[in-house]
Amino acid sequence: MSTTPQLTEPRPPIAKKRGTSLDRKHARFGWVFLAPFAIIFLVFLVLPLAYAFWMSLHTNTLAGGEQFSGLANYVRAFNDERFLSGMVRVAGFAIIFVPIQIGLALIFALILDDVRTRFSRFTRLLIFVPYAIPGVIGALMWGFLCSPSFGPLVTLFELINAQAPDLLSRDSIFWSLTNIVTWQWTGYYMIIIYASLQSIDPSIYEAARIDGATKLQTALHIKVPIVASSLVLTIVFSLIGTLQFFTEPQVLSPLAGNAIDAAYTPNLYAYNLAFSYQQFNYASAISFALGLLVFLTSIVFLIATRKKSGLR
Repeated sequence: MSTTPQLTEPRPPIAKKRGTSLDRKHARFGWVFLAPFAIIFLVFLVLPLAYAFWMSLHTNTLAGGEQFSGLANYVRAFNDERFLSGMVRVAGFAIIFVPIQIGLALIFALILDDVRTRFSRFTRLLIFVPYAIPGVIGALMWGFLCSPSFGPLVTLFELINAQAPDLLSRDSIFWSLTNIVTWQWTGYYMIIIYASLQSIDPSIYEAARIDGATKLQTALHIKVPIVASSLVLTIVFSLIGTLQFFTEPQVLSPLAGNAIDAAYTPNLYAYNLAFSYQQFNYASAISFALGLLVFLTSIVFLIATRKKSGLR
């Protein structure tokens, strides 16, 4: 007589307990490795920002000393014609050279992605080199090139018996600064877009060629839409950098005479208020007001392009 074996149901797997001593030990080791950066971040960024914000809420006078003034410095900042004119000026810079920067970066990236020769790496390096040069040195080099009293431009015009144009005059300084910043940052944005293009599956291009798409159609209708999120990222970087414009006007101000005043850009205005006029409280308020405007501009742009940037 045979018996039928009893089938037993498999036991459910035992859930791994969380929060064991080993996990806590690993967590402690993680905090140990994170501690050096956290300390430096706290001491050299968070605490100075907190102290600057505290200063922006106070007013220091010879008669009354330092007194709490609340948002009075911010009200003064948003009614300050020099601060507002500087914001209008950097907004003009943004309207002009942000499209030029991103447009050139996109064109260079598309060309380098399509043309594969032995000189491709050298060409990428050549476009990227202006970004690798420190901004102060780059501004000094362009100041030397644009100066109406010395430099190769003067020599060139002397050879043809003509007067060299003053590219650092009040009428030309806007376009000279636009030229400097455009070439300084185009290579950086080109690398970001080029890296995004390299991540596209080549089979997509093969399917487009089979369907009869030209290289221009492939670039406009396949490559550009796919890298749209990278384009949004580079535009945000460019907007933030433009609104924080400081290095190039500061370096060129001694060469440009009266073309660049102490409030040419908001950052330059805050710097001169603090270190030339000793108005540290008001300079802090100007800096935080600028930071607020940069933050709001970035958020508005990201919301407007949320479908392309990946935001929900």
